[in-house]
Amino acid sequence: MSNRFIEKIVDRSNGDVALDSYHKYKKNVRIMKKMGFDAYRFSISWSRVLPCINKKDLAYYHNLIDELLAKGIQPYVNLFHFDIPQALEDEYGGFRSPAVVDDF
Repeated sequence: MSNRFIEKIVDRSNGDVALDSYHKYKKNVRIMKKMGFDAYRFSISWSRVLPCINKKDLAYYHNLIDELLAKGIQPYVNLFHFDIPQALEDEYGGFRSPAVVDDF
């Protein structure tokens, strides 16, 4: 994010971190439980886990799913996060291919 006009914001904050679900997932799951959620859909950011397996970021998804299940919230993973692994794009043509997107 550009900080060209940071002086125009009273506390000099910016949108670089936004909601920070990455670090606050436990708090967010507690809020979901309190609100009565019984399911939560989220997407995997492929750029976090590929091209080489990023164990720290992969652990985030693992921990999020465990936390959801522990609170009785069913996780639903959306595999589309505005990107696709390059290998699937190269091999199959990405989401245009039925080999990547199957009809259910």
